[in-house]
Amino acid sequence: MEALQIVRSGGVVTCTLNRPERKNAVTSEMWVGLIDLLEAVAINPDDRVLVLTGAGDGFCSGADLGDSGTAQAASGVGGALAGMRTVGKAALALHDLAKPTIAAVNGVAAGAGCNLALGCDIVIASDRARFSEIFAKRGLTVDFGGSWVLPRLVGMHRAKELVLLADVIDATEADRIGLVNRVVPHDELTATVDDIAHRLANMAPLALAASKRLLDQAYSVSLAEAIEAENTAQALMSTTNDTKEAIVSFFEKREPRFTGS
Repeated sequence: MEALQIVRSGGVVTCTLNRPERKNAVTSEMWVGLIDLLEAVAINPDDRVLVLTGAGDGFCSGADLGDSGTAQAASGVGGALAGMRTVGKAALALHDLAKPTIAAVNGVAAGAGCNLALGCDIVIASDRARFSEIFAKRGLTVDFGGSWVLPRLVGMHRAKELVLLADVIDATEADRIGLVNRVVPHDELTATVDDIAHRLANMAPLALAASKRLLDQAYSVSLAEAIEAENTAQALMSTTNDTKEAIVSFFEKREPRFTGS
């Protein structure tokens, strides 16, 4: 799909939303394409890290409200709900992916595009990035998992402020309130994300997946349940070839070569 450019290199899958003339607004076809990509990455052992970014000077301005296939343009509540369930399926596929995900936010990230970025495990923002839960200004409600993600990132009161006022905030403010992991000069964004992505791609895939799951379920389990889940995960990891390789490479004073087994 021309609107989704996929590049694979050294275990890193980079997906570039490629509609710069529309600030990479997502069409119904692109939502389906994102679902297909996420499902493919999930089952491909050679794909270890997913990077999402945008072409041109924008990350993603959200759903394309001019697209005849979008939920907003569909006729009737039934059609709108069917369209939104596709958007929701894409959001769940991103959150459920058992591999590290990185958002390289190079410009505006608004609406579903904002929550597409925030749904990634690591968010690296250019100093030119801007973020907005723009929905209220369009007569719409927050979607793509924003109602779940935002309170966990910034707390409930801050989340309500972002959603109800629908203000645009710059990268500095996004960093201050905890929306992003770090802000870097625009010209350094690609190199910074590449470095992080390849570091992750060279780590033990099973251990990363298990650790990611433990963190994702942190708000829905008790401390005792969390510790028992840690115990189980650690016991399983200790039997893997990757753990054996890590120990051998430590004593041999070399970098480990993880295979995901």
